[in-house]
Amino acid sequence: MRLEYFQMVDRITALDVTAGQIQVAARVPDQSPVFEGHFPGHPILPGVLMIETMAQTGGWLVLAKLRFTRMPFLMQVEKAKMRSFVEPGAALEVSATLVHEGSGYAVINGLTRSGGKKVSEAEIRYGVVPFPNDTLRAAMLETARRVAVPEELLHAA
Repeated sequence: MRLEYFQMVDRITALDVTAGQIQVAARVPDQSPVFEGHFPGHPILPGVLMIETMAQTGGWLVLAKLRFTRMPFLMQVEKAKMRSFVEPGAALEVSATLVHEGSGYAVINGLTRSGGKKVSEAEIRYGVVPFPNDTLRAAMLETARRVAVPEELLHAA
């Protein structure tokens, strides 16, 4: 996980686009400038970054389901709950289940666990639009390969 670059997902560990489910692994870094101010002497992962991690997890699911033909952008977060502190070095297991995709938007239910314990959850809505440019699409495809999106899902059917 590279917080400063908003690269929250280290790798996809399970992906089933037919069932609309994804699981990813992410390790919170031991050191980050984020922790210098949140909170001095008691560093914890900001809740907004837990939400961003769930949003990116669901975003990978939507991208894979659409075979990278359209881009999901975070539009709304509902029912967000932070259930426990997440400290530097923690291993996170993040999952998302697709609730809706179509009509220009997608909705997922996201859940984050650490050590088998729920630490956050949220319902996340995306606006799903054509890629605004080829540069973004190319960058997303490159990152998809890094996080282990199966190659057959990177191209339109």
